[in-house]
Amino acid sequence: MAALENRYPKIPGEEHLNQAIAEGVEGLRDVGRLFHGFKWSLGTSSNYSVVLQRDPMRILLTSSGNDKRLLREQDFVVVDGLGKSLVDKSHGKPSAETGLHLLLAELPDTGSVLHTHSVWNTLLSDRFGEVGFTLEKFEMLKGLDGISTHETSKRVEVFANDQDIDRLAAKVRPRVMDAANPLKHGFLLERHGLYTWGKSLAEARRHIEIFEFLFEVLGRKYQGG
Repeated sequence: MAALENRYPKIPGEEHLNQAIAEGVEGLRDVGRLFHGFKWSLGTSSNYSVVLQRDPMRILLTSSGNDKRLLREQDFVVVDGLGKSLVDKSHGKPSAETGLHLLLAELPDTGSVLHTHSVWNTLLSDRFGEVGFTLEKFEMLKGLDGISTHETSKRVEVFANDQDIDRLAAKVRPRVMDAANPLKHGFLLERHGLYTWGKSLAEARRHIEIFEFLFEVLGRKYQGG
């Protein structure tokens, strides 16, 4: 067991985070296997994170370019609030989309951020572009935090994709941080994928499952029409 534990990322001088890192790695490895099985994270697509602590900010994040079905203990990095890796280089580089994880981690209730590339979320984000679309009166909406009845509608916003993640995060920030009408639960990037977050890894995973189920329902509906 000791040899296995040595493969987890560790931050020199911050040993108090070792247990949280180990638990986060194992939780995200389970997510990778699950999402790959549902074909939501194929190839080396997708990235996942867990907020370890906030002051100072420490985020456990999948490193770049790894098969999410076969994530190893060493396929993770820990970054600070600026996205700088705090662990040994043998763990690889932070995801190119770290900036979006950092933005969403600023929300006080965010404990985990998950990003998927499914067929259905890609098709819908392509069909609706930056206009977005609405999920309405579906029972499964009750799986999203704070929704208690199917008699509701959920607006899904779509942002234009951008390889410049800082510029993309700057476009998303005003909606996420809007005090009067904040963007909740998740959003799509056009022809790219879904970003979802939650208070815990379990909640973020549930949000992904709810969205992906409803995206397939809506996609099949439009396909048939």
